[in-house]
Amino acid sequence: MKKKKGVFREYAEAIITALLLALIIRAFVIQAFKIPSGSMIPTLQVGDHILVTKFIYGTKIPFSDTRVLVFREPRRGDVIVFKYPQDPDRDFIKRVIGIGGDVVEGRNKKIYVNGKLLDEPYVQHTDNDIRSIGKDVRDNFGPLYVPKGKLFVMGDNRDQSYDSRYWGFVDLNAVKGKAFIIYWSWDGSRHLPRLNRIGRLVK
Repeated sequence: MKKKKGVFREYAEAIITALLLALIIRAFVIQAFKIPSGSMIPTLQVGDHILVTKFIYGTKIPFSDTRVLVFREPRRGDVIVFKYPQDPDRDFIKRVIGIGGDVVEGRNKKIYVNGKLLDEPYVQHTDNDIRSIGKDVRDNFGPLYVPKGKLFVMGDNRDQSYDSRYWGFVDLNAVKGKAFIIYWSWDGSRHLPRLNRIGRLVK
């Protein structure tokens, strides 16, 4: 007859199993992020807590840049989390505007992809001034060719976003996942939850 496991051992095994599952889920399936800045307003507010699906763009094999089980690659319009090219220890969140092979151009705050005006209902502008191309790349830039394996990304709060206009392209291998849903939102200035944002899909 087998000896019954001790209570302590049962709890220890349950906790270890739960931790391993949590690590696997975080590494390969879904991960939580908090929005620290206003570059994606109005889509994402400061204090929004979001879940990011990591498996949709493929599962990254540890200690390599190889991905397996790729459902699809990032598309124009996807809101993605990625390693900031100038400091890979930091995570950024922006919207994909151009994919490999696209030509992206900014003309007086309007964005053109492959010569066609991009319909951007998600964009917010807070400054009516138009900066010339010689002065700043905020409102006028390009045309820029997006190399294969790269992405051109921008923030929805277009006049207040530090993005590909300033520091260049995002490598596909630096993409962590696609923003999926807001599971919690906290208004730091009012010290209140934004209940109307909880459960909202990120589009």
